[in-house]
Amino acid sequence: MSEKLIEFRNVSFRYRDEQPWVLNNCSFDIHMNEWAAIIGHNGSGKSTIAKLINGLLFPQEGQILINGKEVNQETVWEIRRDVGMVFQNPDNQFVGTTVQDDVAFGMENRGFTRDKMLEEIDRNLRAVGMQDYRLTEPHRLSGGQKQRVAIAGVLAISPRVMVLDEATAMLDPHGRAEIMDTVSEVRERNDLSLITITHDLQEIVQADRVIVMNGGEVWQEATPREIFEKKNDLQKIGLDAPFAALLADELQLAGVPISRTGPLNHEELLEDIWTLHSKT
Repeated sequence: MSEKLIEFRNVSFRYRDEQPWVLNNCSFDIHMNEWAAIIGHNGSGKSTIAKLINGLLFPQEGQILINGKEVNQETVWEIRRDVGMVFQNPDNQFVGTTVQDDVAFGMENRGFTRDKMLEEIDRNLRAVGMQDYRLTEPHRLSGGQKQRVAIAGVLAISPRVMVLDEATAMLDPHGRAEIMDTVSEVRERNDLSLITITHDLQEIVQADRVIVMNGGEVWQEATPREIFEKKNDLQKIGLDAPFAALLADELQLAGVPISRTGPLNHEELLEDIWTLHSKT
């Protein structure tokens, strides 16, 4: 396994002293160039993890290390150079009057030269397919287009890790698929780790590893396929199993043989059915 980039060491957090712990003695690692998905039902602690990674919150107990540096009040601005965040509602991130102004904002704060900013604006808008909208006002964009611009703004500051905190929750299924494809492509072209935080199991199929949160604790760590094989257990902790996995079970109950265990998506399921039945 590659070098550790993010380390949670026995982290506990709660928003008020009289409230229960949102995270309870939580430990896990994220590695360099890894795509890790963090999933869980509402209230499981997954979005709190995103805010802790970026120093928007600090743990009451335990340690968080980013690239070997502990996240605290003294290091938070240095940490944020390594961590780019894309939130659920992109309107909350827009500060520029045009798309290019918004992508330039983070670079201006870091003292990029004008020539470098123009180069990075063009390169990163092209990376997310938004180069034709650079002079457009952000409020005129669709939800999916806004998230693409938010991703371009994050990429422009060259972070070590990009965190998507429920970044597709406000999009329709087509928009979600487009954003996940975009994210997959830009990750392959850029030397960065990716953390996707979601409650939608359809979004984890491309991840290298999945961390399942339940009750503020790490419930399971495994590959997407291994997680999908635990359909009944997932439903017990409030997560719906993917449609392809449920359909595979129903087909087997109906006498249709399925050789693949826990298909990740409907393409795998169709391929399996076609391969098996083309031989009969």
